[in-house]
Amino acid sequence: MSDPQLVPARETRVEIRVVNSRFITTAGPAFTVDEAKAFIARIKAEFRDATHNVPLFIIGHGTRQIAHCSDDGEPSGTAGRPALAVLQGSGLGDVAAVVTRYFGGTKLGTGGLVRAYSEAVRAVLRELPLAEKRPTHTVMIAVPYALFERVRQMIAAHRGVLEDQSFAGDVTLTARFPVDEFEGFQSALRELSAGQCEALIVETNPATLVPVDRLSGMV
Repeated sequence: MSDPQLVPARETRVEIRVVNSRFITTAGPAFTVDEAKAFIARIKAEFRDATHNVPLFIIGHGTRQIAHCSDDGEPSGTAGRPALAVLQGSGLGDVAAVVTRYFGGTKLGTGGLVRAYSEAVRAVLRELPLAEKRPTHTVMIAVPYALFERVRQMIAAHRGVLEDQSFAGDVTLTARFPVDEFEGFQSALRELSAGQCEALIVETNPATLVPVDRLSGMV
């Protein structure tokens, strides 16, 4: 299986205080440069009275990435680049963020700014819910009532998501599986039903967002 392509599951905002300055980091999913620019423009408009709104984004994963950052008026190299370095170190892709600063009257110095913007991004990453971008199959399965509960358990065991169920002569289930888990489920289903049941693929999505547990040590 290839390395997971982790992305934010939804938009998240975290605020920290450094000396007297407020640093508010908003991060969320963005799958194109245009989406990232729209996200940044929206956050800047929301905090138009802030001292600085430092933007950053990473579109794509691995060697196929587009990354961008700006200091937005902070001294060169003290805001955008350290914030982006933390974001890149997280392993996330398809992510946009804005670190909003309200100056509190006390200058932090060059090193203090680097530390503050870095910590502001780490803070939001600690709270950001994650999803994995993976190819999936959506399938339909007709099973007899006697096997219904066992099949439900098997779907979960193979990282499937049960999306629908209807009850008639048999139980018809609609489920979504990561592509690399599907064959294992299909084999287990055939074995359980003595070859009488088989999952039918009705749709394949090359980039489904599948929620994942927090990864320890991500930031």
